[in-house]
Amino acid sequence: MPTGIAMRDAREQLFDAAERVLLREGPSALTSRAVTTEAGCAKGVLHRHFDDFDAFLAGLVRDRIARLQRQGAALNAAAGTGTVTGNLAGMLTDLFGPVATAIVGLVIVRDELRARLRATTPAGLPLLTEAAAIIASYLAAERERGRIARRADVDTLAPTLIGAGHLLFADRDAGPPSPEAVRKVVTAVIADVVRELPE
Repeated sequence: MPTGIAMRDAREQLFDAAERVLLREGPSALTSRAVTTEAGCAKGVLHRHFDDFDAFLAGLVRDRIARLQRQGAALNAAAGTGTVTGNLAGMLTDLFGPVATAIVGLVIVRDELRARLRATTPAGLPLLTEAAAIIASYLAAERERGRIARRADVDTLAPTLIGAGHLLFADRDAGPPSPEAVRKVVTAVIADVVRELPE
């Protein structure tokens, strides 16, 4: 194993390595040894940047949440443009990419990881809770623009979209759903409140 070689952006390289292991072998295969082997570095590199492996995993999930927040800013900026259905379908497709779906599985199976993430996500399932808040914010922005009915309960619609989307994308072996399948789910969830012409 390489030692004594400086890694540039070691945290990012370790996160990228963890994501590759997750995608290839699933959450049960994610160990500190698997991550450092994948990254091509000594095991000590991980422990120089993180107190322990669960701290590393919490950092990985928080890094994904930060990326999600950036996607959320773009989604909010899109309010009033395109179609509500198209914007939401795009967000769900981005959200439930293979890496994020694998990370959700990781959070579900590791109790200690969930406990550590309670500091930043006190309720719900980390990553999905933040995604629901982002979608609720977007729906509220569209409601202000009149493209969603005033009576729409965005705080219920958002987690409904997240739950339906997660079920649609969760079967990694079958590959991702078609864009038409994603749009069909979004259309069904918001059909009663959307105020725009069908695409």
